[in-house]
Amino acid sequence: MTSLAVLGVGRIGGETAFVASALGIVDELILADSYEPLLRAQVLDLSHTPLDIPITTDRSRISEADICLFAAGSPRNPSIKTRADLFDANLPVAEICSKYLKGFTGSLICVTNPMDIFCYYFAEMLEIPREHCIGFGGQLDSRRFEIAVRERGIRGPAWVLGEHGEHQVPLFSHLDTPVPEAEREEILTGLRRSSMDVIQGKGGTAFGPALHIAELIRLLTGEKKETITCALSLRGEYGFSDCAMGVPAEVSRAGAKVIEGWPLDAWEEKHLNNAGEFVQSLCRRLDVRS
Repeated sequence: MTSLAVLGVGRIGGETAFVASALGIVDELILADSYEPLLRAQVLDLSHTPLDIPITTDRSRISEADICLFAAGSPRNPSIKTRADLFDANLPVAEICSKYLKGFTGSLICVTNPMDIFCYYFAEMLEIPREHCIGFGGQLDSRRFEIAVRERGIRGPAWVLGEHGEHQVPLFSHLDTPVPEAEREEILTGLRRSSMDVIQGKGGTAFGPALHIAELIRLLTGEKKETITCALSLRGEYGFSDCAMGVPAEVSRAGAKVIEGWPLDAWEEKHLNNAGEFVQSLCRRLDVRS
């Protein structure tokens, strides 16, 4: 039996609850949202499906869940330029949600933006082992990168490290074809606005994040191991500490373990250093030190 708690059942939280249930990855849902009409509607909508899955809105059960998804707070919209701009709006939400997670011993997946910062926040505030406090974004960014290079006839493993935002770092050196710096910058510019194209067209992302998150939950509850990119708190890996950002990780039932020493070329190292310095600057704004 695998229980999934979802803090924030809006577009991504609600969609993930449905997808994970429909795929048979979870056996119980614990749903929470500050907006009661939405919460009631999501519970009703799920109950009207053919899925025979227990659903509760008892917030005292959140800390007992095997997996918890932090998806609460204000989403990005066309008026918000970057994900990092949501820091001040969503920090109070994270502080409220941390109260429901006291004593939590499962795996926490952070989705709310700026995701890297809240991944670090919960790991420090709740003393969750970093293998079990995981920031979602790298899978989605890597998929967008794969699509971008495939459209140019370029093949090979498509990985994205760094911040889930303006400071994402696509790894061109892992592709099968060399990509000149000017073309790299052009592709990177497109990746930075790829989510905004969805947001402007339909109000927000849903399908892509939900299925990737469901697959992450499957890895955390299943038997196989898989390498993905996700945000984890760093302790010197890739030159950074006291922050979380996207790195390669082996994910399994044991959690997400940082894979050290992935080869990076000079362009990638420069961009990853910029990403690390940026997320560190935001993490310093958090009051998480005892």
